[in-house]
Amino acid sequence: MLNKFRTGPMIAAASLALAVSSTAVAKPYKGGELYTPQGHLHGRIEVRMRMARGSGILSTFFTYKDGSEMSGAFWEEIDIEVFGKDNARSWQSNIITGMGTRVTSEQDHTADVSLADGYHTYTLEWTPTYVAWSIDGEEVRRSTGAQVASLTNQQSLRFNLWSSEATEWVGPFDDSALPQHQFVNWIKYYRYNNGAFELAWQDDFDSLDSARWSKADWTFDGNRVDFDPQNVTVRDGTLVLSLTREGQTGFNGAVPRDEGTEPGTGAGGGAGGAATTSASSGGGAGGAATTSASSGGGAGGAATTSASSGGGAGGAATTATSGGAGGGGGGAPGEGGAGGGTTPDEGSSDGGCGIVAAGASAPASSWAAALAVGLSALAMRRRRNRG
Repeated sequence: MLNKFRTGPMIAAASLALAVSSTAVAKPYKGGELYTPQGHLHGRIEVRMRMARGSGILSTFFTYKDGSEMSGAFWEEIDIEVFGKDNARSWQSNIITGMGTRVTSEQDHTADVSLADGYHTYTLEWTPTYVAWSIDGEEVRRSTGAQVASLTNQQSLRFNLWSSEATEWVGPFDDSALPQHQFVNWIKYYRYNNGAFELAWQDDFDSLDSARWSKADWTFDGNRVDFDPQNVTVRDGTLVLSLTREGQTGFNGAVPRDEGTEPGTGAGGGAGGAATTSASSGGGAGGAATTSASSGGGAGGAATTSASSGGGAGGAATTATSGGAGGGGGGAPGEGGAGGGTTPDEGSSDGGCGIVAAGASAPASSWAAALAVGLSALAMRRRRNRG
């Protein structure tokens, strides 16, 4: 296992010189890391993620006791690390403990599909007696015994996207794959209380909560990248970690849709969902785009009370001043609608609240009322469905 020397936000004087020497020369590649300054002791953490692809690249979620890298400190860490090599179909679960010579317990797991092609729900359960890893509700590993019992301190929650120099572990780095991105739709944290997990908080990443999260601006030995705060962004209800060349930081692309599980559906309304009070937005398959000015209904959707609106295949457009029925609708395209949707995830269930194919819109009282509602929607921000 690679020795990971992370330098945290608070560095003791004894290690300051080492930290500065490791970051004095800028590295040619930039990654991203987001972490909670507040620690958590035990609990269940669920995260909905779509990982990066490319040899030499790692997309991760992990827990980490701050200061573990310090001389004389006892290391405590629990990992989910997805390899970008081999089409991102394998990932590693791991516990790292110990002082001086550290104990690791890696296990590799292979998915049936590429973990870079869609969102999946990764779960860590950490109790005083066991640590368990699951993906999409299926437990793949449970660890017990002395190593688990030695995890006695609070740990921060962390995401990072980076490139390891240990080619025997992650494969040779291929920078032609850059830029790469890791997408996080949501995270839930459940506290552990007398044998039960209780939901303490969740973050749907509609914005970056600076009271909960901080961006890393450091590196560590064996890491091909510096962590750059500009490579941690939030867009369309999604946390995006980026891996780029120096001088090309940030994310400017389209966020892939998450058609899968609650509490959200990423950017826009998904299959069976409803995208409401939107300006220039389209309903996804089976969804409904309502009270929208210049809106297009997707396949099977219904665009209602809209000014300049088009009904998609199987949908009905009503009270529209210049609406044309036809495939994809005649209105302005949006996520999941005609001609402007983001790449869909091959996820599972719908987002609820949707109107099925061949559904019809509700009648409006008058054209004037519909236009007024539609214009008022211009000031509204499109939000994801909530579970």
